[in-house]
Amino acid sequence: MFSLSQFPLQFEETSLTPYMSAETLQCHHGKHLATYIKNLNDLMQGTVYETLPLDEIIVKSASDETAKKIFNNAAQVFNHDFFFRCLAKDDGKEIPEEIIAAFGSKDKLFSEFKSAAAGVFGSGWAWLVKDSDSIKIMTTANADTPIAHGIKPLLALDVWEHAYYLDYQNRRVDFIDAFLQHMVNWEFVKENLQK
Repeated sequence: MFSLSQFPLQFEETSLTPYMSAETLQCHHGKHLATYIKNLNDLMQGTVYETLPLDEIIVKSASDETAKKIFNNAAQVFNHDFFFRCLAKDDGKEIPEEIIAAFGSKDKLFSEFKSAAAGVFGSGWAWLVKDSDSIKIMTTANADTPIAHGIKPLLALDVWEHAYYLDYQNRRVDFIDAFLQHMVNWEFVKENLQK
């Protein structure tokens, strides 16, 4: 039987301080993501999904009314692993020119991303994506994910409260600012763009 295991962080839990604390990462990565993985492994047993890779589980279960719990947990596993790979404290890399060109400037990119992320009602995600030949910003609610819609993610920001509440309380906008200014792994974004 296929079984997912916890994805390791690509950095030390203390390396994003003061923008994201080790306590937040222990809770978010160590508990929330671990729970989604456990739930998914339990839910897949004895189903057509148990031998599929994660991305196929998401695409197939997205249109299966009997597999909503599988979709929610599989999508959250993907979203969280992708988000954690998007993190690197002040990585010093340049934003890819193709992305800057799509928005006209870094300031415009940040402004539009910040507005979209702050505007997510309740729980969800803000994404920089490549949809066909277009680079754009999109948001998804709850566990929804671009790959369920055939869209390639480049960058993800988790705006569920568990992503920031220990460090920022209800100040989501401050968390978004810290993410954009200090925590984006632009090297990972570039790799996604080139895939």
